[in-house]
Amino acid sequence: MRSFLKPMAGLTCLFALATAGCSSAADSTSDADPPDQSGASRSASSVVTSYAPYVSATEASDNDSAGSPSVYNLAFVIADGSDCTPSWNGTSAVGDSSVTSRISALKEDGARVRVSFGGASGKELAETCSSAAKLAAAYGKALDAAGSSLADFDIEGDALTDSDSVDLRSEAIALLQEERSGLTVSFTLPVMPSGLDDDSVALLESANNKSVQVSTVNIMTMNYGQSYDGDMGNYAITSAKAAQSQLKSVFGTSDATAWRALALTSMIGTNDVAGETFTLSDAAQVREFAASKDVAWVSMWSTFRDQECEEGNPEEDDALTDCSGVSQSAGAFGEALAG
Repeated sequence: MRSFLKPMAGLTCLFALATAGCSSAADSTSDADPPDQSGASRSASSVVTSYAPYVSATEASDNDSAGSPSVYNLAFVIADGSDCTPSWNGTSAVGDSSVTSRISALKEDGARVRVSFGGASGKELAETCSSAAKLAAAYGKALDAAGSSLADFDIEGDALTDSDSVDLRSEAIALLQEERSGLTVSFTLPVMPSGLDDDSVALLESANNKSVQVSTVNIMTMNYGQSYDGDMGNYAITSAKAAQSQLKSVFGTSDATAWRALALTSMIGTNDVAGETFTLSDAAQVREFAASKDVAWVSMWSTFRDQECEEGNPEEDDALTDCSGVSQSAGAFGEALAG
């Protein structure tokens, strides 16, 4: 997904779903609904697909609360230049007072925040840190500053094909989970209607080899390519079915558990690829499908785009960064995806 550096064209333990010992189980708890203090988990019959949109960590939007999210995905923590120092979008320190105030405001109504590392721009910390210990410390610093035990790793582009940084990240996350027993980890990965590509599968296998406990694999149902000019809702569902089958294989788990290990993120309205437009009807279709399969959560890129573009002002109101590019009321995609 795009970052805020604009513009740019561009067999493991299922921690939340399995019992101790990495065995599959019918009972689950998602990263949007973690175990309580006693360690008890909710039953499969109480599974509810939550709504967890991507938001700017540095700037508030009037549309942030549309759909009453239970979790906000804070975008994005990346390296500060070439240093092993976490920063918001390469521009703000993770402990910046304006950011921490922003995060506190998001939590006021009881929502949680998930720190998303990576994105489409800048350097993911695994590409700049020299050791797993230093990388784990950098991730931990960002999580502590946000007051979060939810970590998402949005890995795409060069970072996804860099096997050295992929393995270093897996080792660092495993170290971090040893230090923080309550840390819940998700990976956000690109997808096609045919499923996850080889690099994404290799990343999950790396996590497995390093004993990372993965809660959720969040697939980016967007930007498929110019040959995909059909219905974006159908493509999202086709992509989800293909990815779910892959998760069953990689994680060696049941059909139902693989669905609960999946999350879906769509780019609302106009996508980066010409001819791809995700409509409000598509959003309702995806929500209905996700709920029917007990998918962990649905999301969108992003709350600050969940509004109609201002007519006659394309330079100040870019459909790829500031608005959706479709006719809508403000917050309508959030409401549709929340169900």
